[in-house]
Amino acid sequence: MSSSDDEPTLKPVVWIGSSKDDISELPTEVKLVFGQALYLAQVGRKHPDAKPLTGIEGGVLEVVEDFNKNTYRAVYKVQLGDVVYVLHVFQKKSKSGKATPKPDLDLIKSRLKLAKQDHERRTKAKGKP
Repeated sequence: MSSSDDEPTLKPVVWIGSSKDDISELPTEVKLVFGQALYLAQVGRKHPDAKPLTGIEGGVLEVVEDFNKNTYRAVYKVQLGDVVYVLHVFQKKSKSGKATPKPDLDLIKSRLKLAKQDHERRTKAKGKP
């Protein structure tokens, strides 16, 4: 048995909007946590800190990481075919409350629509109904 037989199959990651550029701007310590969460999503597992994002349909997860007195969030969709869609990565600016700010929720919802459109294109390209 070769070592490649032991490797899990990775789902592709699709970055929606500016999410890939946004994650590249984060502190390394935060990128490591978010990267681990996305890797686990790619192999069909869930990061211990990943929680469903309230106010959004099922399958949208959020990982929150506090670093150097700042809070960072990564939001991604895992239940959409065989792809992990990264919807939004951001530093939470509001210092009060844990709720995701409305402008960020609106952006996540609009990017979720884009992810669904991408999924439909991929499904049609594979010849699936």
